[in-house]
Amino acid sequence: MTTVPKHSPVFSSFVLEGLELRNRVVRAGCFEGMSQGGMVTEDLIEHHRQVAAGGVGMTTLSYCSVSEDGRAFSHELWMRPKILSGLSRFTSAVHDAGAAASIQLGHCGFFASPSVIGMRPLGASPKFCLFRLSYCREMTEDDIEEKTNDFVHAATLARQAGFDAVEIHAGHGYLLSQFISPWTNRRKDHYGGPLENRVRFPAEVVRRVRAAVGADYPILVKMNQRDGMRGGLELDEAVQIAQTFEAAGASALVPSCGFTASTPFYMLRGRRPVKEMVQAQNGFFYKLGLSLFGWIMVQRYPFEPLFLVEGARQIRDKVRIPVGYVGGVRSITEMERLIAEGFAFVQLGRPTIRDPKFVNRLESGEIAASDCDQCNRCVASMSADGVTCALND
Repeated sequence: MTTVPKHSPVFSSFVLEGLELRNRVVRAGCFEGMSQGGMVTEDLIEHHRQVAAGGVGMTTLSYCSVSEDGRAFSHELWMRPKILSGLSRFTSAVHDAGAAASIQLGHCGFFASPSVIGMRPLGASPKFCLFRLSYCREMTEDDIEEKTNDFVHAATLARQAGFDAVEIHAGHGYLLSQFISPWTNRRKDHYGGPLENRVRFPAEVVRRVRAAVGADYPILVKMNQRDGMRGGLELDEAVQIAQTFEAAGASALVPSCGFTASTPFYMLRGRRPVKEMVQAQNGFFYKLGLSLFGWIMVQRYPFEPLFLVEGARQIRDKVRIPVGYVGGVRSITEMERLIAEGFAFVQLGRPTIRDPKFVNRLESGEIAASDCDQCNRCVASMSADGVTCALND
């Protein structure tokens, strides 16, 4: 039995844009693989109800596309009135368990699946996607305006469904990140070239969502510190991007890293379960592609505790709004250190997949750290029957 200080700052309440969270621990958006047919399922609701009952201050419903053409899998949500009743059941279940509910809004851009969306994917610039064996088309200004409106519409519906906050996904190589990154943005117009042009579309999304939801509604922005490959975004530009999001109306920032279609495990670290990922795929060509090229496409990055802390500090010190920390958080000691040095909250995923009661067990002193071993087999399970910890099987 370990002992946690009675007044640990990790378990103190925190107010974000008028929303009071019971503690400083937020479940990060981790793709659940539980939205078959693009709908809210009972399994999805129960998964987050358990995490909420397990003690987090807020749980994040992961990737919900703002439009039908922004999905990588058929079992991903996309926002429309048809799913509002399911989303309302979701938020009610989370609230009844004592936590707040956030929803992560994004668009896959060039790595959307043509077989799922029934069309050629959109992107900042024409780009071949090895994961999808597809070639996207460059978005026109009309496309950019349409997708901006889609983000606004999705955020408005999310608030209507009872979500306490939205997290705009501008990292991990999703569409907004594709405009920011020089690796995917080769445009010659006023949406490409200098950083101020590359961040124009993502900043306008935040600005317009802010205007739609009002001044007192939390808007978190997940962004990249680094993309993790040559020619991608680096930390010096990320600091400027953070300041731009702040000026556009973001309530808080979550600086992450990695590019789903190029450096997917840069954001996770640990083992790369390629064999399990191949087994979980349903499509023949996905299985074949991962079997042949998986060891090249899915690089291995050794796990280290708090592997993003240095870059997160630099961003935190250059903005006035709250900054949350994500990346390799496992223990109460690490959480206390982060809160003590000025991070407003911590986001974590794998420890709550390993044990939905993780936060309550920390607070009670039953444990001091997660026993997740970073095998990352939970990532493979997302494409099978829904995310689960292999150690629990």
